[in-house]
Amino acid sequence: MPWVVTSLCRDCVDQACVEVCPVDCIYEYKGSDAATFPNQLYIDPEECIDCGVCEPECPWEAIFEDERVPGVFADDTALNAKIVDAKDDFEVPEVEDKDKPSPEEVQKNKEKWGFTE
Repeated sequence: MPWVVTSLCRDCVDQACVEVCPVDCIYEYKGSDAATFPNQLYIDPEECIDCGVCEPECPWEAIFEDERVPGVFADDTALNAKIVDAKDDFEVPEVEDKDKPSPEEVQKNKEKWGFTE
């Protein structure tokens, strides 16, 4: 899997990454199993072409190359891969303009997930 959306996206769900993806491989979950698929975006590892244009667009700094996913987010790699088996419950979202978070909000979100750089 070339790129992974981590828990830093959870409940933030900025869609700037969706807008720039050239192959529409970034999805949101539309099913009813929120325990398995929390409110965040997901990258389909079978569709991602490893171009990397999504990563700098994420204002929450939630997207990482699979080989560089921080240890605290290790489970997120497998979580993104799970969408392959549940594809009927996912769709590429319509992009909505959202206010960008402040640097303080980004830092607070990272602290919430125990991520220190």
